[in-house]
Amino acid sequence: MPCSPREGAISHPAKEPFPLMPTLTAPPRHALKGIAAAAILGAAALTFAPGSATASPAVVPGSAPAAKVATGQRPSFCDHLTSRDAKSRDAKTHNATYLCATAGDLVDVRIGDVHATQPSLGYDEVYYKLGRYSLGKDTINKKYDDWCEANGQELAATVSATAKLKNPKSFTCTIPVGQETPASIALMKTVVIGPKGSLYLTDGHHTLTSFYETADGGPNTHVRLRVLGNLSKLDNKAFWTEMERNQWVWLRDVAGNPITVNQLPSGVGLANFADDKYRSILYFARDIGYTPGSLPFQEFYWGSWVRDAQPVDLSSWNQNDAASYLDAVKKLSVAQTSQPANTVIDGGFTAAQLGVLPLWNAGAPDTAGEFAKLSKPYSDAKPGKIAYALQYKLSLTR
Repeated sequence: MPCSPREGAISHPAKEPFPLMPTLTAPPRHALKGIAAAAILGAAALTFAPGSATASPAVVPGSAPAAKVATGQRPSFCDHLTSRDAKSRDAKTHNATYLCATAGDLVDVRIGDVHATQPSLGYDEVYYKLGRYSLGKDTINKKYDDWCEANGQELAATVSATAKLKNPKSFTCTIPVGQETPASIALMKTVVIGPKGSLYLTDGHHTLTSFYETADGGPNTHVRLRVLGNLSKLDNKAFWTEMERNQWVWLRDVAGNPITVNQLPSGVGLANFADDKYRSILYFARDIGYTPGSLPFQEFYWGSWVRDAQPVDLSSWNQNDAASYLDAVKKLSVAQTSQPANTVIDGGFTAAQLGVLPLWNAGAPDTAGEFAKLSKPYSDAKPGKIAYALQYKLSLTR
């Protein structure tokens, strides 16, 4: 069975309505990245009913306020079309397959067609991924695991000798299309349907940029995204008002200055984004100082705190030196875990809502746990993320 549905298709998961952040019931370790993390995060949960036109806000106790999602913002002609009719003459007349997508649907997209909702990336996160893809020591190239996870299919299962990322028929995933689980769907990247059926990525800028930049990827690579909401009936001004109200767009530059929506990049790809070094360091502090969850722009909130509150002195941090980078990550993550859970970090969110860990490195010494994994040099059989990032950056200078 191919790994992906036909291009431009909309999938309606044949599952009961699932929570964006499910209750923890001993999930597999792989799912902890999105599910256990989200439960720890305690951010707003949106329960999506596949096939419905609206998202129903549900507040997790102690969480941030639930997003106020606009209702009934699909074109009216969608109401008398079945999902099978999504590519019918009526839909094509409106020039978009995506106009009739509803919250919870899984939509196949060409990554060159998605619009960004943030002005910057942590370049070093992308460099880590590209280093892992091109200089990796994995039995199965990590890019196929990343694609399968992003597509709602968990991990790569088999990869042919001539496999290419832009050809999903050349590899398989552990979960076939149509058998996705709430856990695998929760890990997918997300999109909002905008005016005229335009696609606005709300999570996954680093992942899709990595697919865009890798040699066998590019703008024509396809992947499925999970729909957060359909606001296609709104005009441009009302659309962005709703995006801001739901905190589905990040309108600050790398210095923390406000920007307008007209200053957002048109799409993914490194050349379209500014480099936010604080977003980079926060990526490497994952599961050391905090747990990543499904709150949009979670690491940008932490990054703003690092830049503006200056909880640690990072003036000597050298992004091209492994020892200096590791020292900076340790200082930052220790500062994170020293924050009381109810401390407001940025954007009105508390440390608890932003996933702060109660103990640095989950209570392990720096010779164990996630920090020890991060510290592994490129010469190791399983290099750490920083080592891959630095090795890839070095390759760019040759």
